Amino acid sequence: MIVKKKFCSKSNESGFLVFLFIFLLTISACKSNTRSFSSSVASVPAANDDYFQEIGKEIGLDFVHSIGDNELSNIVESSGAGAAFLDYDQDGYIDLYVCSGTWIKGLSSGDKPDKMPENHLYHNRGDGTFEDVTKKAGVGGPWYSMGVTVGDYNNDGYPDLYVSNYGANVLYKNNGNGTFTDVTKRAKVGGGENEFSVGAVWLDYDNDGFLDLYVGNYLNFDPDYKYFYAPDGFPGPLSYDAQPDILYHNNGDGTFEDVTKKMGIVDIDGRAMGVGAVDYDDDGFVDIYVANDHSMNYLWHNNGGKGFTDMGTPSGTAFGQSGESAVSMAVDFADYNGDGLVDIFVSDDKYCRLYENKGNGIFTDQSYTSGIAMPAGQFVGWSSSFIDYNNDGLIDIYKANGALKHLYGQEDQLFENIGNGKFKDVSTEMGKYFLQKLVGRGACFGDYDNDGDIDGYIVNLNDRGAFLRNNKGNQNNWITLNLVGTTSNRDGIGSRVKITSGGKVQTAQKKSTSGYLSQNDPRMHFGLAKNEIVDRIEIKWPSGKIQVLNNVKVNQILTVKEP
Repeated sequence: MIVKKKFCSKSNESGFLVFLFIFLLTISACKSNTRSFSSSVASVPAANDDYFQEIGKEIGLDFVHSIGDNELSNIVESSGAGAAFLDYDQDGYIDLYVCSGTWIKGLSSGDKPDKMPENHLYHNRGDGTFEDVTKKAGVGGPWYSMGVTVGDYNNDGYPDLYVSNYGANVLYKNNGNGTFTDVTKRAKVGGGENEFSVGAVWLDYDNDGFLDLYVGNYLNFDPDYKYFYAPDGFPGPLSYDAQPDILYHNNGDGTFEDVTKKMGIVDIDGRAMGVGAVDYDDDGFVDIYVANDHSMNYLWHNNGGKGFTDMGTPSGTAFGQSGESAVSMAVDFADYNGDGLVDIFVSDDKYCRLYENKGNGIFTDQSYTSGIAMPAGQFVGWSSSFIDYNNDGLIDIYKANGALKHLYGQEDQLFENIGNGKFKDVSTEMGKYFLQKLVGRGACFGDYDNDGDIDGYIVNLNDRGAFLRNNKGNQNNWITLNLVGTTSNRDGIGSRVKITSGGKVQTAQKKSTSGYLSQNDPRMHFGLAKNEIVDRIEIKWPSGKIQVLNNVKVNQILTVKEP
């Protein structure tokens, strides 16, 4: 109306020109406003009464996992995907990388979509929101991706990405400027076009200061094989031959060597799912645990960096407490009972396994006596991670659940460590998210807003991912350590840390992969309850160096450089 009034006092020609000028200004302003709105659409919602509040969509995490198909029709699609927290630009805030399936000819039964699903990298803006930087970073694909493991393989100060796929795997080198380069061919870590890799883990097995890589391969999938029991939906894992795992040694020059046979790793019938690495016997050399599907699990003991021996059966960690080989999914490590020995948790489709480290290379399954087995047995467990969600100094367990062969949802679970080797399922007390039935797969955990408590991201099969903000964990005190190796690998992976505060000692090891196909915050987090000072921090680096810090302030993120 205002524009029209202005034109009434002008000639038709001049009026038209003025109208056109104002119209163009208006359109330009509208476009400008639209761009501004799009870039600031993410905002941080206020905390509600939930302990864990699902806020992913609001803070800019719009990722939706895809199986690349109209329906769940094979074991590749049902395997799902993982995610990782990493600080790819080293700005002090953890970012998020999430894997997805995609459409593949011969695998997917539906039509090829106009826009192909891909993996995504989200940059943490530092204000509680994320922005999608996949295209700029160059890490989208196209791959049918399963898992991701993060490690600074060339020790240049920037974390690199190894993505395990159905098909050739990919190593993305971090260029340090917000972009990545595919260096798979030069590095020689792609595997074969017919490989079906699921879990993978970075570790420095020979303590030479460079991260090596163990890749867990699943099975030889045949899309033309259709013999199965109809209610199952499609053939299971035992319908296909197993694929052997691979151990790559880092040569320190940007290339790797396949040393699987040389190091004594013989994998005849293992269908690897979750893979993790930890020095379980504290001999200074990192060992490898492989959670296999429908077959016994492996515990590869590191013989001084010169070879590996499978100690799964002798150690008591190859099977469950009833001697069965369950559908093992994920593995994680922590000293849950505070005795200074690293314990193991394996999630599966039954009662799960909590292996207590008794020392001398022996473990006992405490899943039933700990109170985990019965509530866990109601669900199919996929990713599981040890986290101290309430900062009380006792390590809890988060477990993502979902059906095996159908898109049937199940509630996730959180087991609180109540001391004396016991856990309590407190899921229904944690918030509305834990009442939702979703098909969970991978999950990663970390302090995304640097407020001192552990948040989480869950990858749900063929569905929107969920970001859980921890609203209450920082009511207790905490400390987070950012380790920087010099003689050791720069990430400090394999370091053993002991924290003494208020007379209590906590022991932990720096890991890469955690849970199912995923990786947690690279920084090491410790809950301290109401203690107001850390009396002593002792770090045993992979190089063998021992570093001690005394009288350290709580509630801080402390960067510690290897002397």
